[in-house]
Amino acid sequence: MTGADVFVTVGSQLPFERLILAVDQWAAEHPDHSVFAQIGDTVYQPQYMAFARNLRPGDYSVYFDRAQVVVSHVGMGTIISALEVGKRLVLLPRLASLGEHRSDHQLGSARKFRDRTNITVVDDVDALKRAVSSALQADGLDFASGAPPQASVQLLETMRQLVAQTKAGCP
Repeated sequence: MTGADVFVTVGSQLPFERLILAVDQWAAEHPDHSVFAQIGDTVYQPQYMAFARNLRPGDYSVYFDRAQVVVSHVGMGTIISALEVGKRLVLLPRLASLGEHRSDHQLGSARKFRDRTNITVVDDVDALKRAVSSALQADGLDFASGAPPQASVQLLETMRQLVAQTKAGCP
């Protein structure tokens, strides 16, 4: 396992066909960049990027840590991890109207993180493709090595508590 320039994750609960298809199309147009995706239970099988349906936590961490850019749904676990290390993150919210989730709560979370450094929230797959390219070309620090975290310890702890409370209240 060597890692990839771009790591894609859909989380562990639901498939996210729209995200996987869009990044696979981006990978076809950018063969000079390596892409690895954790795709979950999607029907679509990527043709232009390496993938696994699920990853063990240790393998997930390796791909996450080595990637220049992480592409994901608006999952709080991914956001917290990215904030802790200042990882470049491109987020596409799941939409209930497209059957991608049971509610549109990711839209609210997306609004909260839209203005954060290193996080780009997009509203459609065309914007996602542009954002991945831009994130890979961004100047500045290698955020995964030695840069100070972009979120305070207090913010991260509050977010962890909210996630734990939400999970405790879910069936």
